This record gives sequence, structure tokens and C-alpha cells, in this order.
Amino acid sequence: MTKNIMIVGVGGQGSLLASKLLGHLLLTEGYDVKVSEVHGMSQRGGSVVTYVRFGEKVYSPIIDKGEADFIVSFEKLEAARWIEYLKPDGRIVVNTQEIDPMPVIIGSASYPENLIDKMENLDIKVDAMDCLSLAEQAGSAKAVNIVLMGRLSKYFDISEEAWKNAIRACVPAKFVEINLKAFDLGRGNI
Repeated sequence: MTKNIMIVGVGGQGSLLASKLLGHLLLTEGYDVKVSEVHGMSQRGGSVVTYVRFGEKVYSPIIDKGEADFIVSFEKLEAARWIEYLKPDGRIVVNTQEIDPMPVIIGSASYPENLIDKMENLDIKVDAMDCLSLAEQAGSAKAVNIVLMGRLSKYFDISEEAWKNAIRACVPAKFVEINLKAFDLGRGNI
């Protein structure tokens, strides 16, 4: 049975590292894994999505509407933007941070209000947390991606040590301790 994870966010937030870490973890756990290329504007500020699919045998890296078991979102509006890709019993893991898209920045639109409540009112399983504060507590605002991975890890039957080994393998050595702390904070260990 193939599982599908979408990682959505804004360029420059670390979604590439998150997808690399997931791919590494799932390969070491014995799964066939396909990770898509980044779609969208990978420069800072543009919408970005990557797909991670894993199972016994995976033939395509693409996730269609209604197929995502998990959407991991670095930002609330991005979670809402990709919601139609979620399976009926899927779950969204979302950072409550708001990053204004260009129409809001230039004043032609307003940032939508109460997005988390609106998603929950649609009977969507939403796990929302302030990942930026936790990343800063870990020692770097750039560790939001690993806080999200820590939270996502709660929904997988994969050992914490395997997740932490993936962090050690994918993160430059000088940032490993900050990222391990970010993972623990996201998972709720600290």
C-alpha cells in the first residue's frame, strides 16, 4: 500500500531538506521511495510543493487530488491552497505561521482569517502548532522544517532513533544538535 506525503510551503523555508530527510528515512526503513522535484517558485516567497511517495513498489512520484495521506505545511495559507489533495481520512500537519503572499504584500488582497478553524470545520484532521517559536527555542528559526518532521513522526510506526539518524545523515554536522532539539520539540518530547 503506497502512502503519500505532500510538503507544501514557501520558497526558502527548507522543504527540500524535509523531503530529503523523509526520503532517506524511508529508504533506510526498506521502502521503495519516490521524491518529486520541487514544483513552483523555489525562490523566497513563491509557493513550493514536493511529493514523497513510499510503499512496497512505487511507480510514480506524483500525487493527485484526493490521494495525500499527509500534507505537511510550512504555512497556513499553503495548507488551505493544497487541501483538495488530502484523502478524506488524511491529516494536515501545519505551522501556524503566516507568510504574506505577493497579493497581500502589495495590498490587493488580505490574508484569509481563521484558516485553521475553517479546515477543522470541513472535518479535516488538523495538527496545528507554532513551529517557528519551537524552532527559535531549538536555536534557529530555520529549523521549522525539522520541527514539522518531529510532529509528523508521531504518526509513523518508525522509531525516533531512525528519524534522528536521518537527521544526522542529512543535516550538516554543525547544525545537527539544533535540529535534533527541533525534532524533539516538534514531537513533544521536551
